[in-house]
Amino acid sequence: MAVKDCIRPAFLRPKDKVAIVSPSGAVDPALIDGACKTLISWGLVPVVGAYAKGKNGRFAGTDEQRLFDLQQAMDDPSVAAILCGRGGYGALRIVDKLNFTQFAKRPKWLIGFSDITALHSRFEKEGYASIHGVMAKALAHQEDNKKSVSTLKNLLFGKENTYKIAAGKRYNQKGFATGELVGGNLSLLYALTGTPYAIQPEGKILFIEDLSERMYHIDRMVQNLRLSGVFDKIEGLVIGQFADIEPDRSMNRTLEEIFLDAVKGRNIPVAFGFPVGHVTDNRALIHGTKVNLEVNESGSILSYVV
Repeated sequence: MAVKDCIRPAFLRPKDKVAIVSPSGAVDPALIDGACKTLISWGLVPVVGAYAKGKNGRFAGTDEQRLFDLQQAMDDPSVAAILCGRGGYGALRIVDKLNFTQFAKRPKWLIGFSDITALHSRFEKEGYASIHGVMAKALAHQEDNKKSVSTLKNLLFGKENTYKIAAGKRYNQKGFATGELVGGNLSLLYALTGTPYAIQPEGKILFIEDLSERMYHIDRMVQNLRLSGVFDKIEGLVIGQFADIEPDRSMNRTLEEIFLDAVKGRNIPVAFGFPVGHVTDNRALIHGTKVNLEVNESGSILSYVV
C-alpha cells in the first residue's frame, strides 16, 4: 500500500529560535533553564513560553494557558522548532483545540515523547512530521543522556540516524518492510482509540513504549489495539522500552509474548528491545516519515527512506 509523505519542517540552522512550552505536566523551572543552556550551546536561540514554568495542580498551567503557549509557538513564523518541557498528563485536554492555519505557512518541528504522543498523532493527521525525542530534563542533564541528546541534535540539524540494534534477538520476528513510522506511548495510543486522532494503521510501521504499567494493563491496551484492527494492518512493529514494569507471574505471558500474540499469523518484521522510551538511551525518531525496518539474525535496522 502506498504510504503518504508527511511534510518535514526545515532542519535547523544556527541562530534559529526554539520555543519551549509545557503542554502537559508541570516542569521544574531549573530543567527549563538547563535546556536553554544546552540549546544556546548548539547555537540556537531558546524562547520560553509565558506559562512553560507554570503550575496548576499537576499541570503546567490551565488548559487555556498551556494551549496559548503551544498555539503561539505554532503560529510564530520566527520559530523553527517547539521543544516540550515534559510529558506527564495534559496534552489530551487540548489536542483537539489546535489550529494549523498559520503553522501551515511555516511548519516547524515539535519535539517530545510520552504524553506528547497525543500531539504527534494530531500533527501526523494534519500531514506534518515531528520528532519523538527527549525534552527539558534530558537536555538539562545531557551528560547523563548523551546518546539521546546527540540523536536529537543530529535530527534537528538534518543528520538522519540509522539505528542498528542487536537487542531482542530471542523474540524478534525477521522480515523487511517500508512504511510511515508512527506511534509512541502505549497508554496514549490506547487513550486515542475511538477519537479522530487514533492510529490509522495502513502502511505504517508502529513503535511502542511505556512506563510503570502493570502487565495486565499492558495486555489490556494491546488487546484494545488488536481488536481495533491495528495489528492486522501495520507493515512492521518496533517494541521499545517498557521501564519500571513489575513482573506478574500470574499473567503467564512475557511482555514479548503479549506482542507476538497480537501479530500472530502475520508475516511482518517485529523488533524488540529498541532504545526508545523512558530510559537514558531514548533515541530520537522522526514521527510521520517513511522508514525501512529490517529484522535479521543480527538484530534490527531502522533507516529513513531518502
